[in-house]
Amino acid sequence: MRQGWRWFGPEAPVSLDDVRQTGATNIVSSLHQVPIGRPWTESEVSERKAMIEDTPPGRSSLTWSVVESIPIPDAVKRKGGQAKAEIEAWIASLEAVAACGIPIICYNFMPVVDWTRTELDYEIPTGATAMRFDHERFAAFDLFVLQRQGAEKEYSADDRNRAREVYEAMPEAEIAEITRIITSALPGSTTEPLTIPGFREKLAAYAGIDAARLRQHLVEFLQAVTPAAEARGVKLTLHPDDPPRPLFGLPRIASTADDYAALFKAIPSQANGMCYCTGSLGVRADNNLPEIARRFASRIYFAHLRATKREGDGRSFHESAHLEGDVDMVAVLKELVAEDRKRSPNDEIVFRSDHGHRMLDDLNKTVTPGYPAIGRMRGLAELRGILHALGARPS
Repeated sequence: MRQGWRWFGPEAPVSLDDVRQTGATNIVSSLHQVPIGRPWTESEVSERKAMIEDTPPGRSSLTWSVVESIPIPDAVKRKGGQAKAEIEAWIASLEAVAACGIPIICYNFMPVVDWTRTELDYEIPTGATAMRFDHERFAAFDLFVLQRQGAEKEYSADDRNRAREVYEAMPEAEIAEITRIITSALPGSTTEPLTIPGFREKLAAYAGIDAARLRQHLVEFLQAVTPAAEARGVKLTLHPDDPPRPLFGLPRIASTADDYAALFKAIPSQANGMCYCTGSLGVRADNNLPEIARRFASRIYFAHLRATKREGDGRSFHESAHLEGDVDMVAVLKELVAEDRKRSPNDEIVFRSDHGHRMLDDLNKTVTPGYPAIGRMRGLAELRGILHALGARPS
């Protein structure tokens, strides 16, 4: 298995030398400076690849193995195959990536919001901080800050009453902060957070789009892009929803084993794969993570390994240390290593230690939310120890 690291580019707080010092060998990156929907050019991808792989004398080499991600424009999620110009632009980006020899592309199909949290620096007992999703705070935002039309129907009376109490106890600065967190764009993106009116407008554009319609739009997208991926030897990996359940009345269609089974039945090509994210899938108690890894082993080309801890209400959670929380990481890695042993060295699973606690010196530094250096390095070291014990092939 190949040890990866997400790197956000030359302006990121974590440098390529920092990555080398973690022991990671494979880079997971993207062209975050390119506006969503604009095709990537081969020269842009080549320039970034050279930055990563043209190793200075005496330095450990790095390989750009995964593009995470080429964002899918909102029009594709709303209109499916009718969004022809947007899909053609996405294929052009795929072709640029393939021309530069990068074999894996990760993407998601979450409408309007990407991964969603209510706190970015939730203090845990060690004094480190973690990202957290608090259901009561989320409901307070949805009902009383966003004031989403029809939202009250999706919460019980107890939920609505508690959300009101939480909202009324929030100072203005806290309301502004949770608004910024929830409406912010993708990590690493230059897109500005949405305003509340802009957020409502985005949600309104999905009126009438249920899970079946959104899934059909994903299938239409893949019907268009998979032949290009097949022809160029690129693997497409769909990231799970985070959290894996509907938010803001929007459907989510990559939350369970059944969701992925339906996707692979609709598009049976081996180029249609899975980004196996233990953190996202692990939020749901009904997701059996080792079984999912075993069931879809041949479709897993890329893995995000992290753990979450479900809290008492069953709907709130925070990100735990990698070997803690609700994820049996040893059982998960046994399945991934078993699959990896069947593959050629050129087809090994790429994984990265996903997210990490903000800890030690990183508490006093500017970091990308979820992506501090030290917490992720701790996670990678722990994962590497399990892999060593399991006798995984060195990467």
